[in-house]
Amino acid sequence: MVGSAHPTSGVEYSMAKRNDSVPIDDPTALAKFGRLEVVAKLLVEGCIIGQHKSPFKGASVEFVEHRKYYPGDEIRHIDWRAYGKTGRYYIKEFEDETNLRCYLFVDCSGSMAYGESTLSKFDYARQLTAALGYLLLAQQDGVGLVAFDTKVRERFEPGTNPQKFQQLTTALERCKPGAETSLGEVISQTLPTIPRRSLIFIISDCFDKVEALTAALNRMRHARHEVILLQVVAPEEETFPFRSPTQFRSLERSGHRVLVDPHRLRKIYVEQYQEFCAELQKQCTGLGIDRLKMTTADPYQKVLGAFLDSRSRLR
Repeated sequence: MVGSAHPTSGVEYSMAKRNDSVPIDDPTALAKFGRLEVVAKLLVEGCIIGQHKSPFKGASVEFVEHRKYYPGDEIRHIDWRAYGKTGRYYIKEFEDETNLRCYLFVDCSGSMAYGESTLSKFDYARQLTAALGYLLLAQQDGVGLVAFDTKVRERFEPGTNPQKFQQLTTALERCKPGAETSLGEVISQTLPTIPRRSLIFIISDCFDKVEALTAALNRMRHARHEVILLQVVAPEEETFPFRSPTQFRSLERSGHRVLVDPHRLRKIYVEQYQEFCAELQKQCTGLGIDRLKMTTADPYQKVLGAFLDSRSRLR
């Protein structure tokens, strides 16, 4: 049951009464609670429902420019006069749109299958993506999906129809992590077909070369997209807590195993991991990209609240 809304940091939040039987603060326990669509609704309705004003162009005040029509665009925005002159479909863009056009890029590569003390990174990312989709649709924002590893595995274009939520959860439940990661290649495939000034979420462990990842993010920003990077890691990947000799198996390369002594490797691993995260943050800051790193033990409301706060700063 949703209570009365009250303004916080420029965003109106509706706080639901907490149901003690629903473990919304524990992602691992929540994963066992029910189907993906049920979990997403529990998260959003049990934590936060916000309202925002979009910084993107829309259809309410002043005409700005034309752009090419893409599948998923609303037909009512087609400029039929331009079509009569050129024989091609163009969309009219305006200032002060109240709705976002959002793409949820979800990493389903093999490394996302890792999970030791918690649910896997992929299961965490999948629940987070479903919750974001439900939240966006509740605000009348358009939601689309791009699930990828070395290539696009699942995709559909943004729309505001409530049926998009069912489409989102069904597609996410079909995804199985397995291959290597190639975000740069996926961006090259998809970017030409994504309308400019979209909001793009990237949900990934970001375990790729920083140079390749930065190049991909730079291409997104060059195309005038707003980008939010949600880096999902396991607690063990941050602290490397292993003590006895341990065999590590690659989740992306079949049959690739290595036996290591954690005592000798821990210091080097932690230093390199911290350097990687620091460099990634530096590059994101330089590109004007919001990056939020979370472990699979972190409550989802941390991410949902941060997103709503970031939207309010752009009002």
